[in-house]
Amino acid sequence: MAVGGLSTVGGIEYETKITPIVIISCIMAATGGLMFGYDIGISGGVTSMPDFLKKFFPVVYKSTQEKGLDSNYCKYDNEGLQMFTSSLYLAALIATFGASYTTRSLGRRLTMLIAGIFFIIGTILNAAAINFLMLVLGRLMLGCGVGFANQAVPLFLSEIAPTRIRGALNILFQLNVTIGILFANLINYGTARIKGGWGWRLSLGLAGIPAVMLTLGSLLVVDTPNSLIERGRLEEGKAVLRKIRGTNNIEPEFLDIVEASRTAN
Repeated sequence: MAVGGLSTVGGIEYETKITPIVIISCIMAATGGLMFGYDIGISGGVTSMPDFLKKFFPVVYKSTQEKGLDSNYCKYDNEGLQMFTSSLYLAALIATFGASYTTRSLGRRLTMLIAGIFFIIGTILNAAAINFLMLVLGRLMLGCGVGFANQAVPLFLSEIAPTRIRGALNILFQLNVTIGILFANLINYGTARIKGGWGWRLSLGLAGIPAVMLTLGSLLVVDTPNSLIERGRLEEGKAVLRKIRGTNNIEPEFLDIVEASRTAN
């Protein structure tokens, strides 16, 4: 069922409907925010789990067992531990430059798919890690996923949503970031009680759920009309615009997108 209405941009009214494909596409795409938030929130809890520290950072684990140190900073002052945490952000920064190219040249949808694949690889490496190198490589892969997702998802949401509810749908990404952080902390709270070295693996491995959701969602959703038109696929872009707006009266919006694309190029 589609809800009809008029969207106004610059004094021009577009006939649009809030179609199911738009809602589903936005929800699926916004899982990129959930993944980002989960990755932000999960590392802090994992790096304080005794089993995790004992396996990968025995020096830090030994410090946490000493009674004389009152400062947590002194206990966790370890370059390897900081590298595990910060490598995600470094990789995300570098990946953003590549994501900018793929978003423009290959489309928002394919860029989100690449992000999902990075997320899945990173999750597998982290959850199955047997040494420090696997941990860092996993975080680097997750960081690449963050860089690609943060570039493509907000743009995808902005372009596919009708203008009159664009702000509401676009905020789904930011909302999912905070939800991801919340879930990560709740999961860490529970898995910290699991003995035998499985708690931290479960915490890191559960990142695979939003990763798979984003990957599958990227395969199911349509690319945005703006992206298709920007890459010269005008007829396909018009067909997608007609599909997501739920009306045949899309000529004014289509012409505006074509003009905006021409001006940008």
